Amino acid sequence: MTGAEIVKLTNKYIGVTHDGYLCDFTYQKHKEFYPLFCDLDINPENFTGSTRSRFQQILSASDPDAQAKIVRGILAKCPPQDGHTLRTQEAHDEFLQVARRLEGLGGVGSCSPTITSEIVERAIADTEHLIKTTGATSGVDRVHTMLHGYMKAVCDDAGISYSGDPTILALFKLIREQHPAIAPAGPRAQDITQILKTLGSILDVLNPIRNNASMAHANDLLDPAEAMLVINSARTILHYIDAKLAD
Repeated sequence: MTGAEIVKLTNKYIGVTHDGYLCDFTYQKHKEFYPLFCDLDINPENFTGSTRSRFQQILSASDPDAQAKIVRGILAKCPPQDGHTLRTQEAHDEFLQVARRLEGLGGVGSCSPTITSEIVERAIADTEHLIKTTGATSGVDRVHTMLHGYMKAVCDDAGISYSGDPTILALFKLIREQHPAIAPAGPRAQDITQILKTLGSILDVLNPIRNNASMAHANDLLDPAEAMLVINSARTILHYIDAKLAD
């Protein structure tokens, strides 16, 4: 969720008392809210401040799936009411769309790869921050940087040489063909090889997407669902290579 959406949900749907507390939420009711309405194991007592402040801290720190559960929990606990100045059907439906969007942003999780570099770690952190604060579209450029830097780090660690500034696809091909840990083995090795070759087609379009549809330049940007598809695809490839190298 964006910071603006969190504030709007808090102030313009739930409501805040004159002394800064969430309407309808005592400290105890806030503590009970997460397991009863969201199916989440969150303890507000691990945070500080008023119920409003704790609620916003929890939302900000949660991943998209948990945020969606919290939003749906609020809509269930605080349904639209006739005559209510904040909890209108229109506002309810707006936040229902937010929850649906967040549910589409879960997907493949981030990871801390075995082989890494400073730029990879920074790009991973930036991607996570941007997805949570301004949406998946803002993270496309950084996930490209993450995967590009990761491929270079893997080649450097294995002594696989490359010239100039190779594309992600070129690095992936070098890793697939020359790294001893990457060759598929076991049942259906030929099928896995075919999947890896197909993943190369995905990598081949990451450069034009990054250059022409991300925040890297003044572009027309991807919609959130398509942006998350790009991010999840990059993460899937990183997860696979990192798992093979960790064997």
